[in-house]
Amino acid sequence: MPIPAPALDALSTLLGARLSTSAADRDLHAQSETFHRAPPPDAVAWPVSTDEVSRIAAICHDHRVPMIGWGTGTSLEGQALAPRGGLVIDLTKMDRVLEIRAEDMQVSVQPGCTREALNTELRATGLFFPVDPGANASLGGMAATRASGTTAVRYGTMRDNVLALEVVLADGQVIRTGTRAAKSSAGYDLTALFVGSEGTLGIITELTLRLHGQPEEVAAAVCGFPTLEQAVECVTATIQSGIPMARIEFIDADVVRAFNRASGTQMHEGPHLMVEFHGSPTSVKGDAEAFGALAGEFGGTGFDWATTPEARAALWKMRHNAYRSCLALRPGATAVVTDVCVPMSHLPAAVAAAAEDIRAEGLLGPIVGHVGDGNFHAQILVMPGDEAELAAAKRVALRLAERAIAVGGTITGEHGVGIGKKPLMPGQHGAAIGVMAAIKQALDPRGVLNPGKLLPEAG
Repeated sequence: MPIPAPALDALSTLLGARLSTSAADRDLHAQSETFHRAPPPDAVAWPVSTDEVSRIAAICHDHRVPMIGWGTGTSLEGQALAPRGGLVIDLTKMDRVLEIRAEDMQVSVQPGCTREALNTELRATGLFFPVDPGANASLGGMAATRASGTTAVRYGTMRDNVLALEVVLADGQVIRTGTRAAKSSAGYDLTALFVGSEGTLGIITELTLRLHGQPEEVAAAVCGFPTLEQAVECVTATIQSGIPMARIEFIDADVVRAFNRASGTQMHEGPHLMVEFHGSPTSVKGDAEAFGALAGEFGGTGFDWATTPEARAALWKMRHNAYRSCLALRPGATAVVTDVCVPMSHLPAAVAAAAEDIRAEGLLGPIVGHVGDGNFHAQILVMPGDEAELAAAKRVALRLAERAIAVGGTITGEHGVGIGKKPLMPGQHGAAIGVMAAIKQALDPRGVLNPGKLLPEAG
C-alpha cells in the first residue's frame, strides 16, 4: 500500500527537498549487490540529525509506514531492500566523526560515517578502527549486520568493537545503550541486542566504537598450496599453534584466476593463503618465520612478500575487489553469495564439501574465506533469468547452511540474514525463534521496522 497522503505531507513539511518520490531516487534505493531484488520504496528520506530520524519514525509509526534504514547499500542478503514499499531512511548525510577520545581509545560517530573516512580522520592519533569487511561500508550498517571481515581473527567483529549506541525505536523514542566504560554488568546488554538486528528493532543514529593502536610493524604475504585441502588444513594448524595472525584469508583457484585477469598478477592458478602480521619488528619477523615453516609442512611455496605500505595496500585492495573480479569471470552474470561459519576443526571438510557441491551442480562458484575464524564464502555466478541455474545455486547454498548447522556452526558468519537466509533461521535457532519474535513484537508491535527481514514469524 502506498504511503498515505497525510504521512507524505508531514514528511515533506519536516524534510523539504530531503524527501524524494522521484523514480530515479527510488530506483537507486532498490539496488542490491547480489541477485536479490525488490520493488523500489515509495519514497526516500535523508535526515541530518537524530531528532529528524525520531520525528520521521513517529510519523511512519502513526501511519503504519514501513521504514528501512540505508547506509551504503553494500549488504549482500537484501537487508536494505523494501519488499513491502514504504520509506527508505538514507543516513548518508549523518556522516560526522563526533568525538575522538584518544586517551580512552574510543570514538563516537554518526551512522553514515564510513570505515575508510573514520580511519582517515584517525591517522594523526596513532589509532585505527580495525573491522574491515572489504566494502567501504557505513559504520551504522556494519553494526546493524554485525559485520566482520579480514581482520576479525585478531581484532574481533563489530560485536566486539561497539561499546554503546544511540537508537531510535519504532515510535520515535530515542534511547542510549551501553556506556563508555570498558565493561558493565548493569542489566540486559541492549547494545548487543541491536548489533546484528538488521534494522528490525531500531534505527542506529550514533555509535561509540573501540579503537586500537596502529601496529609498529606490518608484514603481508601470499603463499600457494598444491590443493584446497592442504591450504585449509594449514589455516587450522596455524590457529591451533597460537601464531597471532592479523589476517589469514583463503582464495581458491577460480579467485586466483580472477585476480590475475583483473590485477595483472601472475600467481599460479591454485589455492592460496593471504596473510598479514602486526606487532613489533621482532615479533612480526618471528611470527612470519613460524608461519612460513608451518606452511611448508602443508606444501606451501612461492611466498610473495609485500614489504612496503603501497604493496600491502595493493594486495588487500585486490582481495577486497574479489567480488567484482570474480563477476568478470562470467560477463553479464550476477551472484548468489553465501557464507557460513563452522568450528575450526570442521573447516577443511566444510570447504572441500562446498567445492564439490559447486562442481557437482555444474556451476562456477569461487570460494574465499576469512578462514582464521572458520568463516568462508561462495560466490556462485548465475545468469539473470536462468531459473535452473538460480535453483541449482540455491541448492548449494542450502546444503552449505545445513552442513554448518550439523557441526555446530551458523548459517551466516557475517553477511547476515536479510531476505535471503530468513527461511533458514528456524533450522538454526529452533524454539529460540519464538523468543526473537517476542522481542520484535515488544519493540515494534506494528511491524514497521524493516519488515519482511530476519524473522519468518515477523512476516
